[in-house]
Amino acid sequence: FHTLYTIKYEAPHILTDKIDAELQKLNLSLNPFNPNSIIAKVNNNEAVEVDEWFTEVFNKSMEVSRNSDGVFDITCAPLVNLWGFGFNKKDSVTPAMIDSLKTFVGYRKVHLEGKKIVKDDPRLLLNCSAIAKGYSCDVIARLLEKEGVENYMILIGGEVVVKGVNQNGVCWRTGINLPEDDPDGTKNNYDEIVQLCKKGAIATSGNYRNFYIKDGKKYAHTIDPRTGYPAEQSVLSATIVANDCMTADAYATAFMAMGLEKARQMADSVPEIEYYVIYADENGKHQ
Repeated sequence: FHTLYTIKYEAPHILTDKIDAELQKLNLSLNPFNPNSIIAKVNNNEAVEVDEWFTEVFNKSMEVSRNSDGVFDITCAPLVNLWGFGFNKKDSVTPAMIDSLKTFVGYRKVHLEGKKIVKDDPRLLLNCSAIAKGYSCDVIARLLEKEGVENYMILIGGEVVVKGVNQNGVCWRTGINLPEDDPDGTKNNYDEIVQLCKKGAIATSGNYRNFYIKDGKKYAHTIDPRTGYPAEQSVLSATIVANDCMTADAYATAFMAMGLEKARQMADSVPEIEYYVIYADENGKHQ
């Protein structure tokens, strides 16, 4: 996962070994950088049957892709790689390169038939990074509940699942970071505090520690898989509250590339999510 995690829970015994074992099993299902994982074998066109975790994440990904009109897309990794982290390869990108990649990018070009992934083009690659971290929180929540845990908080990267109360007997609270220029990741100022008094999940998406400026306007680093180009939207941070973290994680990503008005419209058709969006207005001020 290459990120920090914090898991707090009330239980009569320590569950660290079981938690770590569950995360390692998830790694063998959905980590595209592990050559032994199911998703890596799918990407290499090896004969492999997918497991229940892969199936659940794949089906949710397709659902969010349909609801977002393709703004969320687990096949867009080749486009992300083309532009480079933080668009550091942008000077070498040409329209011809984007057009050639788009021939095998698109969620409609891959299907799940039984336990087999079927691709329209063998070059198509899957990467669930925008949803699997949230799903990992759900997986650990299920483990804790199976162990009889009623009160817990799971934080993996920026994704959170909570249930019950904290060690002080009050509802869990989590902060939404204020988007500010912070390439070193040292600032931790909050724009809003979210309190959850029932089981729920929170995910925030936003590359808002590293902006880029174009024509005097500030944008976050997000690719629109439909065009292959950076999504020049004013959204700097999108936080979603949902019943499960897989759903919250995916929609937070979609909001970033979709823009404020289209995100609002989509949210109206997805009643199971609530959202908190921070964006830059025409004067560059945060709203």
